[in-house]
Amino acid sequence: MLLTVTTTHRPATDLGHLLHKHPDRVQAFPQSFGTATVFYPEAGEDRCTVALLLDVDPVRLARSRGRKSPDFSLAQYVNDRSYAASSLLGVAMADVFSTARRGRCASRQELADSAIPLEIAIPVLPCRGGPDIAHRLFGPLGWSVEAAPVPLDDAHDDWGDSRYVDLRLTGVVRLADALNQLHVLLPVLDESKHYWQGPDEVDKLMRSGEGWLATHPDAALIARRYLGRSGGMTRAALARLAELGDEVEAAVDPAEDDDVLQPAERRVPLNTQRHEAVHQVLLDLGARSVIDLGCGSGRFLDRLVRTPAFTRIAGADVSTRSLQHAARRLHLDRMSERQAERVQLFQGALTYEDERYAGFDAAVLMEVVEHVDPPRLEALEHVVLGVARPGAVVVTTPNGEYNVRYEGLVGMRHPDHRFEWTRAEFAAWSDRVAAAYGYTVERRGIGELDDTLGTPTQLAVFTRKEGSDD
Repeated sequence: MLLTVTTTHRPATDLGHLLHKHPDRVQAFPQSFGTATVFYPEAGEDRCTVALLLDVDPVRLARSRGRKSPDFSLAQYVNDRSYAASSLLGVAMADVFSTARRGRCASRQELADSAIPLEIAIPVLPCRGGPDIAHRLFGPLGWSVEAAPVPLDDAHDDWGDSRYVDLRLTGVVRLADALNQLHVLLPVLDESKHYWQGPDEVDKLMRSGEGWLATHPDAALIARRYLGRSGGMTRAALARLAELGDEVEAAVDPAEDDDVLQPAERRVPLNTQRHEAVHQVLLDLGARSVIDLGCGSGRFLDRLVRTPAFTRIAGADVSTRSLQHAARRLHLDRMSERQAERVQLFQGALTYEDERYAGFDAAVLMEVVEHVDPPRLEALEHVVLGVARPGAVVVTTPNGEYNVRYEGLVGMRHPDHRFEWTRAEFAAWSDRVAAAYGYTVERRGIGELDDTLGTPTQLAVFTRKEGSDD
């Protein structure tokens, strides 16, 4: 089976740096089910193509098959696994391009963080649901999609088309995102995996889906297929995705996904509950100017902009890509001059003093502090409460005790979390910070209450004491 990735970014040979594979070499990587070979059919300044060729050994594949795979003596050796892209190719790609998938490139980090022109070709891809499902899955991710059905036999048109497509994707996408999307969507299109899925499978999906899956209109379908229709793992994945994106559970199509948990479909996603709770806190405080620190792609900013009570709104984030998404979400380029004067977006790191953080009635740190390395937390506290000193600071963060209720969760809720506090740890932190910087603090919970474990999200409202300014 074959996968090719082409770029016309100049110099195109930078693709070798991004993939950590030299264009002048042919490299072979042993897999448990065969051998993956990486080579470059073309490598020039204007155009560069890398090819991943996977040679599957049917005997080795049969010996390494998952415990839930069908045990048909002939089908173990006579199948399409050697010729059609599937989870085998996804696993090999994840192994061979592991560093590229994490978006790391010491010599070209700025390029690794940027969207570049890419063309991806997979000549034979199983596609359950036909070409339409390929358009449906890849189109929302910014790809132009060509999915030509592969005929059963070129010599017999009357036989019709096979279940395979010749997939061609073109777009301007970050390479790491493209590889992670393929890693997830190849087995989704095939709807089959060659290995047994362990309890860490949801974590794998969350890592590979970071930054795109939560907002995909078919996130529920993707999770269901990727997780092999396992109801428990699908429910766990949807619960975690709901923390990252409002649209996830509403996107479930019962006609296609009848084994996705229906009660969860009717439940208000936790992310929505968080936004509503913080929004109400800001209104209750009487804040007129608000800064969202770590605003991400601007979902909460959009809610603020649609609230006339907030006359001055700012969003800050360390990621320029996130700020670009936020600008598109808010339609900044189409705002009236009066509206545009209300809103400001800028890049900034919360562990460094920045005068632009100052002068607001309230600051929001929604699901931000847990992404900061513990040794850097004191710097964030100093910058936000010590220097910027808004009238109020609203903080939300996961309740680590609640994690046992997420079936299939191994580790923390998000791969980038540095910690997830218990209620006692959050109380100790918020009390210490409030005392140190002249604030009072009130704590609340967000989400479904468990009598023993509390709520899934913890919220603290810091209010500056009168006369506490330096």
